[in-house]
Amino acid sequence: MPPLDQVAEQNDPAVQHYSSLGDIGLQRFAPYLMNRIMGRYNHTLRHELAKNGLTTPKMRSLAVLSILDGLKVNELAVYAVVEQSTLSRSLDSLEADGLIRREAAPDDNRVRNIFITEQGRSVFSALWPTMAASAEAMFTAIDDEERDRFIATLQKILKNVRKHEI
Repeated sequence: MPPLDQVAEQNDPAVQHYSSLGDIGLQRFAPYLMNRIMGRYNHTLRHELAKNGLTTPKMRSLAVLSILDGLKVNELAVYAVVEQSTLSRSLDSLEADGLIRREAAPDDNRVRNIFITEQGRSVFSALWPTMAASAEAMFTAIDDEERDRFIATLQKILKNVRKHEI
């Protein structure tokens, strides 16, 4: 299947599969369902984020950096699923709060790598139980095998729509 930005022609079989949104309905349109799920997840976290002076982009940045520390800004934008302009403002704030630090890349002084600080790890660690519980609640009444198949399907979908190597 071609990348989403190349699916434009009404003659394309991929487009014909979805004759119209009205024909399939919102409850069978995967992008709508994924947005609803993530909107609910983010809403559930909002109060806990606010208590820690965080926003969704800041939380996503800390989450990614807790696993993949030392990324370049453009890499972090991809992993955190945040527009680069929004991410830049978030990083300024995280740095001012002492939650991240920026260092010149060893191979190019013009490029900055982003690192989570111990304080950033502490803030993220305090938030993690709420994130994990919210994620786990999504899988209530879903057995491990179905969950594993769902995760595998999501990984395939991500591969189909991915525009970046990472």
